[in-house]
Amino acid sequence: MTSDTGQRQEIDALAAIKIPEFKFLITGRFMFTSGLRMMGTLVAWWVYQLTHSAFAIGVVGLSEFLPAFGLALYAGYVIDISEKKWMLQRGVLLYATCSLALLFLSTGFTASHVASHWVAVCIYGVIFCTGVIRAFTGPVFNVILAAIVPRAALQNATTWNQGAYLSASVFGHAAGGFLIAFFGITGTLMVVAVFIVVAFLLLSQLGKKPPLNERGEKRTWSSIRDGLQFVFKTKELLGALSLDLFAVLFGGAVAMVPVYTREILHVGPIGYGWLNAASDIGSICIVIILTMFPPRRHQGRTLLMVVAGFGACIIVFGLSTWYAVSFFALMVSGSLDGISMVIRGTITQLKTPDNMRGRVMSVNSMFINSSNELGQFESGVAAKLMGNITSVVFGGCMTLLVVITTWVKAPSLRKMEY
Repeated sequence: MTSDTGQRQEIDALAAIKIPEFKFLITGRFMFTSGLRMMGTLVAWWVYQLTHSAFAIGVVGLSEFLPAFGLALYAGYVIDISEKKWMLQRGVLLYATCSLALLFLSTGFTASHVASHWVAVCIYGVIFCTGVIRAFTGPVFNVILAAIVPRAALQNATTWNQGAYLSASVFGHAAGGFLIAFFGITGTLMVVAVFIVVAFLLLSQLGKKPPLNERGEKRTWSSIRDGLQFVFKTKELLGALSLDLFAVLFGGAVAMVPVYTREILHVGPIGYGWLNAASDIGSICIVIILTMFPPRRHQGRTLLMVVAGFGACIIVFGLSTWYAVSFFALMVSGSLDGISMVIRGTITQLKTPDNMRGRVMSVNSMFINSSNELGQFESGVAAKLMGNITSVVFGGCMTLLVVITTWVKAPSLRKMEY
């Protein structure tokens, strides 16, 4: 009996990875996300170097949040009526174009002809463009995943997908710090462009994914409304998304890592890269464990508990003046966030009908992905008003308050199992 059970667990753990198209999808996503994380790490460092302002880092987040959030609902409708493969490839190519624009801004020619504050403004403009692209590109990865993988393997595929994403985040954040230290801003952006082009080539191996909805099925805004109504009527889905939204909004301590690196912990770009990657290192470690041993019971209660732990870790990070303690606090916060991501991602995939995946994944993007950038802006504003340390501790306390409120007000989420 023990041998059979172990073999069954092994087969379950490898179910999705045995699908050839799925392997192209997650390796392409790994290369793409690695490039974007390098870009994000570099932009935060670069803007702080140009402005010496924590608030300026927050403006970077706002620049990406506004278009990504504003276009998300329309993007979901477009995804549902479009061929998914080309839509994804087109978005990746546009990201490559943005990396080349940043590359031009980093050159000596630009530095000698444009004042530093105008370079920062131009960077905000490029990041605004990436927000537009991300509104259409980000949700497509999850939509294509469901088109490739049979429903029975969706939980396993979601865990592998999160693992690829988090591994890329670890690699991209850490590599970004090393690349800045050894090759400078311009050299780092050259590497970013290469990674994004390789991602395009890998994703080109996917088969076409035609739309399940025809353009004339419903009017645009009526179709968008259906997607929103579905999310708001599905209480477990709405509760999980709302919890993560507010936790990330208030617990966005990673946005302040460039400030902590220079002003409090006094380390250089390599230390910055590792600290920036710490939460993702924790996440990927726990996702590897969850691939083999997925949560079987009490997923809703577990979700609430790990988000509370995440808030506590942010408080520890905010108070720490020792690099090792700061790194450990962020790594543990990442482990807890990894559990949250897997549970939330599985709920989203299992609860969403195929013909609404684009719209629901775009709402998911509004709640989750855009909250990272809005949280970055909130951290910048809070740092300006309260000071760096107080703002981070305040964010962790607010995360705990959100969990307590959700525990009391959303019993269906607390009791949820799948």
